[in-house]
Amino acid sequence: MDYAGFDTTGPSQQITSAKIVIAGGFGVGKTTLVGTVSEITPLTTEAIMTSAGVGIDDASKVPGKESTTVAMDFGRITIASDLILYLFGTPGQTRFWFMWDELMRGALVAVVLVDTRRLADSFAPIDFFESRGLPYIVALNIFDGTRRYGVDEIAEALAVPARVPILECDARHRESTKQVLIKSVEHAIQMIQDENPQLSMPVR
Repeated sequence: MDYAGFDTTGPSQQITSAKIVIAGGFGVGKTTLVGTVSEITPLTTEAIMTSAGVGIDDASKVPGKESTTVAMDFGRITIASDLILYLFGTPGQTRFWFMWDELMRGALVAVVLVDTRRLADSFAPIDFFESRGLPYIVALNIFDGTRRYGVDEIAEALAVPARVPILECDARHRESTKQVLIKSVEHAIQMIQDENPQLSMPVR
């Protein structure tokens, strides 16, 4: 059977796979995160940014960015012998957000990746998952030279409910991104257990 994004068709009804959506604003590091942690060559749909995006895609706060995701990023990571995570990175520009509903179909949980220099870009992704009832966590992608803020400050600035975990990460480092994914699965399982106390689903 499938339950909340889990594929539990294994021999002993063990959790075998789950889908995680990696979302966030333009240029926050979604493609980097998927590529860093994926054990397979990630599938990306990067396109070179051209003059056609002028006035539509604001790259002024992402210096040096020359390409952008136009459909999705896809990767896979094996967390344990019986748990594989499939990662789907969303396009960041608002003009491609019509694809988000399809990308989140069947997902267990979402990771909203945040650049603390551009917190306003995170409001829409957070509202998206809140309105659709999909569990999510907030991961602060710490860029070099970025001012650090306390979790309470970020939670207040983003108006994130207390139930939503917030943690720091570096999308360029595999172990850091792996911990984000583990935390997201733990959060989703905890929410499932809270809503369905009769279920027995171990949190790793």
